[in-house]
Amino acid sequence: MATNPPTGDDRRQGAVRNRSQVYNPKNERWIKRDSDTGRFMDQKSDNDPFKGVRKEK
Repeated sequence: MATNPPTGDDRRQGAVRNRSQVYNPKNERWIKRDSDTGRFMDQKSDNDPFKGVRKEK
């Protein structure tokens, strides 16, 4: 899991593990997936990708 020390600097150390994101052109949103199960977990409300989560092609 990614950590954020020291508190308050708003920077992440390392990548979020076991997660990936894919862009859905039909609704123009980024969707986060669990890499182990393949299930969709979350969808962004804005058009920006998730921070620290690798992108699928």
